[in-house]
Amino acid sequence: MAGVFTLMRIRLTYLTVVLLWTTTPLAIKWSGEGPGFLFGVTARMTIGMACLLLALLYTQKPLAWYPKALLTYLAVALQIYGCMLPTYWAAQFIPSGWISVIFGLTPLITALLSAMFLGERSLTLGKLTSYSLGIAGLVVMFGSALKLGHSAVLGIGAVLFSAGLQAACSVWIKCIGAKLPARAQVTGGLLIALPAYLVTWSLADGQWPTVWTTTSVAAIIYLGVIATTIGFTFYFYLLTHLSVTRVALISLITPLLALLLGHFINHEMLGIKVVTGTVLILLALILHEFFERLPSINLKSK
Repeated sequence: MAGVFTLMRIRLTYLTVVLLWTTTPLAIKWSGEGPGFLFGVTARMTIGMACLLLALLYTQKPLAWYPKALLTYLAVALQIYGCMLPTYWAAQFIPSGWISVIFGLTPLITALLSAMFLGERSLTLGKLTSYSLGIAGLVVMFGSALKLGHSAVLGIGAVLFSAGLQAACSVWIKCIGAKLPARAQVTGGLLIALPAYLVTWSLADGQWPTVWTTTSVAAIIYLGVIATTIGFTFYFYLLTHLSVTRVALISLITPLLALLLGHFINHEMLGIKVVTGTVLILLALILHEFFERLPSINLKSK
């Protein structure tokens, strides 16, 4: 009975993260319109840290400080800071839906890193084909970005860097194997990442925003209270109970939903190149998952 309850909890958590990842790119874009992207991300993390500390006080469960725990906090902090900051910067120049599409490549990057460091996967012909499709989709997306200007191309590059870093940090956390509670991982990581955000904001900007909109304030609160406190906690909960590639496959579902959300709510254009690039990336992810049951091709033997 306990096993069934755990399975149901994991599935519900998985669905929740899918919904949060679908709405987060648009909220990121809105949060920087007015206050600026640096203030938006720093305010989000500050609110999230406050919520997590309150939860820590309520549960009265202190953080662990043994070496593996500290390494885990460092890996989480690198993910929170190193992935979010470039993504927020990029959101100024590219449509919100594109962020989710590019992050859709995370499972491919994660699978490659997992095969190298965790032994979770071997390379198969189908997976190599999926990598090729993913790269083709990314090339099409870059071609579409050229119409938006040089900054949009740099924006895609920044999000691609974030996706790669997220995959690397996820694999690192698995390699450490501290098996900390999810909330503890996020809280410990934010304790390191938040000062980095505050220093970055103070050095690069340091000015209290003079322009506020209802949308930007609501987006910052949503990202701080929901996406950070709940979303990060649920994400690291899944990472504890599932393989990193299985968690990364959340990106299989979110790109199309995020594109549609940005199109209908934020009036973001859906050109033929954007649709083509998205389809190629989604096909790459589907192929990657479908060929998981096929016999591996050991490239080293060739």
